[in-house]
Order: sequence, then structure tokens, then C-alpha cells
Amino acid sequence: MKTHSIALIPGDGIGRDVTAAAWTVLETVAKHSGFALTGTELPWSCRFFKETGRMMPEDGIETLRRFDAILLGAVGWPTEVPDSVSLHGLLLPIRKAFVQYANIRPHRLLPGVRGPLRAESFDILCIRENTEGEYSGAGGRVHQGTLDEVAVETSIFTRAGVERILRFGFEQARARRGRLASVTKSNAQKYSMVFWDEITRKLAADYPDVDVDVTSYHVDALAARMIMDPQSLDVVVASNLFGDILTDIGAAIQGGLGYAASANINPDRSAPSMFEPVHGSAPDIAHLGIANPIAAIWSGAMMLEHLGEKDAAGRVMNAIEATTARGVGTTAGKDRTDAITSAVVAALT
Repeated sequence: MKTHSIALIPGDGIGRDVTAAAWTVLETVAKHSGFALTGTELPWSCRFFKETGRMMPEDGIETLRRFDAILLGAVGWPTEVPDSVSLHGLLLPIRKAFVQYANIRPHRLLPGVRGPLRAESFDILCIRENTEGEYSGAGGRVHQGTLDEVAVETSIFTRAGVERILRFGFEQARARRGRLASVTKSNAQKYSMVFWDEITRKLAADYPDVDVDVTSYHVDALAARMIMDPQSLDVVVASNLFGDILTDIGAAIQGGLGYAASANINPDRSAPSMFEPVHGSAPDIAHLGIANPIAAIWSGAMMLEHLGEKDAAGRVMNAIEATTARGVGTTAGKDRTDAITSAVVAALT
């Protein structure tokens, strides 16, 4: 029997609850699909930081390297540890060390879920550059605490980094409905975003079967289009910052963060990929047992597909859709986490 080893990082707040829920579903589908999952839980979190002074051990990256994939819950507890510390101490180092340069976030309405828009048939796949750009961490501050204080944050765009994420987006569009929207702000950012546009035009010649509606969308125009005409979009490719913002719009129009799944992919599989719900740790509802686990379960399905277990991934998605079609997990706070999880498990069998 094939076995996949998974690193489980529940993290903080509701991350613990939704990771447990997703793992229950994943173990169940594995038993009925002819493969096995072994999970190793790692306690890395803001609590771990308060105890050790680090978000993960010094050898954390090497520890993770031996796993086939990583399932992450949520990281962050801003009243205890600044977000700038928790993010740069765990999530970003993993993405960069394992070259998880493609952040994939699907946005569509599940059956029974009402979004805020009139449109109901959209199916958008957002591809966000995940390792450089505006989140490169290049910069600094001088003269801190004085009237002369200066803060500099430099975006880093490399030809290799931009070309590989755009190629990844073109390939996804080719496998889907053949439409790609490349997102920039080249009217205002005349170096990095013009550079991105030039590479988009260059690569478009290699994908004549993919319709690039226009060479690029300005990010503000694309944000408006996601709200006014989401069904016209297929694959959206954006930089780290723009992709981060646009996918929160995507989560909103699909009914909320409780349905927003994501994958941090290393496409050449030279290191493990990481899968996580988009929502944060939600300290205000932590331990109340009402967190919606669907985004985490959906992320788990994306993990199974990446591991080559496509039939099992499809079964999980079908079970999620059967659950929401019955009205379970469709209203924030109405159904408890364990009730939603049980409904998804029941739909698997």
C-alpha cells in the first residue's frame, strides 16, 4: 500500500480545530481509496515562539524536507506575537526554502452557499507569485524613533521568477478553459510591472491556444471585474501582493474565508508543497468549536491531488459539495466544526 507522510502544523487558534477536521476526512478517504497517510504533528506556533523565542526550531526546514507534503492550519496571535514576527518566522521561510513559488487559490461557489454577488456560476483560479515580488523582505529602517526616520521596502522581480509563475499560469489556463488574465499596475509602476507585462507578451507567443484577453489588467480594474463580471474570468496570475489582495476578494465573493482553500506548490517536486486554508487563526472564535473546516478540507483535497491521489481528491470535493448542498456549513456559526466534519465524512461513505 502506498503511504504518504504528511507534516501537520495546526498552528494557532482555529488552525488546530480545522486541521484536525481535515485530517479526519483525509484519513477516512485514504482508507477507502487504497493508500495510507501518516501524519506527524509539529507544535510550531505563536505559543511555541513564546516558549522558545522561535516560530520553529533552527532545523525546522530540514525537519520538514523529509515529508511528502505539509498541511498547515493557521499561524498568528497578534495580541501575543506581532504578525510580522509570526509570518516571517514560519510561513514565508517555508515557502521560500522549498521554492513553493506558485500559490494556487480556487474561487467558486459551493452548492447551497450564497455569495454577495448576483453571479453564481464563476470559477476563478488565482495563481499568485509566492516567493519574491513585494514580499521579498528587502529593505530596512534608519533613524528609528526620530523625525528623520526612513523606511524602505524594495520589491524584487527576477526574470526567472516572473517567467516561471507566468508559465505556470499559462499551463493552468491551457488545462482549464483557455483564458488567462495577467495582473499588473504598469501605468504607475514603470519598472517592475512593465517588466512583468513584457514577459507576459513574450510567453503568450508560446501559448497560442490560450486567450490572453488583453496583455494585462491593472489590478484595480481586475478587482472591479471580479465583482462585476466574475464569470468572465478563468485563470488570474498576479504578483505576491496583488495576488494576496485579489484572493481576499475571491474569498468574499465565494461566500467567505471559510471556503477559501490554497496550495503553496513546488512545481518540480524537489521539495514538499504546503496546503492551508486562507483564513487566519481567528482568536475571537478560537476554542468555541464553530470554525468552518471546509477551507481546510478543500486544501486537503488539493494536497491529495498534488500527491497523485486524484480519485480520492475528487471524492473529498464531492463530499464537500454534498454537505453544503444539504445546507450544512453554509451559514457562519450555525453548524459546529465537528458537525460539519461528520457530515463530510458521512458523504464519503
